[in-house]
Amino acid sequence: MADIGKGEAMIFDAPVIAPVRGLDPAWLDYNGHLNMAYYNVLFDKGVDHVFELLGCGPGYLAERNLSFFTAEAHVCYVRELKPDARVSVNTRLMDFDAKRIHLFQELMHVDGWLSATCEAMLLHIDMSGPRTTPMPDDVVANVGRMAEAHRRLPRPERAGRSVGIARKPAHQTG
Repeated sequence: MADIGKGEAMIFDAPVIAPVRGLDPAWLDYNGHLNMAYYNVLFDKGVDHVFELLGCGPGYLAERNLSFFTAEAHVCYVRELKPDARVSVNTRLMDFDAKRIHLFQELMHVDGWLSATCEAMLLHIDMSGPRTTPMPDDVVANVGRMAEAHRRLPRPERAGRSVGIARKPAHQTG
């Protein structure tokens, strides 16, 4: 995203791509790959990058006593990450309203393959409660501009998935 002056409209990448990073060795499990909990850490770092762009990064809580909480998240583990992996998180803003943001993220290996996806619903929170509260006008305007930039992207194949065992219909005899 380009640096902008006061009064200029923000332009957002579609999707937003977080900086490439490696894996912390402490995040590896006894199978020699990234422990499932740390996929969520990587997705969360991707959200942090998006929030910085939206104007609700680390200073948001201190300055306004507002924040975001994750209400729901669905992670799909597609391909394991080994210790030397370098990855980036692509984030797409799927939808929003005054109090909620719906995101879809892809954890991509630098070689171009998909490792995992995360679909999440985030709630805007007044920390004095804590309770949900509408986002301030400037944040809503930025979220709207990001949503508009992302609207042209095709719907992700894995968006809207649910967890369950797919069963074949029972054979019927006549």
